[in-house]
Amino acid sequence: MSGKSDIVKGRIKEAAGALTGNDKLREAGKSDQAVGKAKQVVEKVANNVKKTVDEIAKKVSK
Repeated sequence: MSGKSDIVKGRIKEAAGALTGNDKLREAGKSDQAVGKAKQVVEKVANNVKKTVDEIAKKVSK
């Protein structure tokens, strides 16, 4: 699952927990959102590393 979908899933869980008074569900939603945000950060870093490696490879191959 992507980071964005984890965040959405977490928001839904958190809202459902708030509406029903279920603290465990609300906390699970917050946890899912945190996981989603962490995944987005990792994806961004991985993309930046890949971009940098590709740029270096182009310079070296010239």
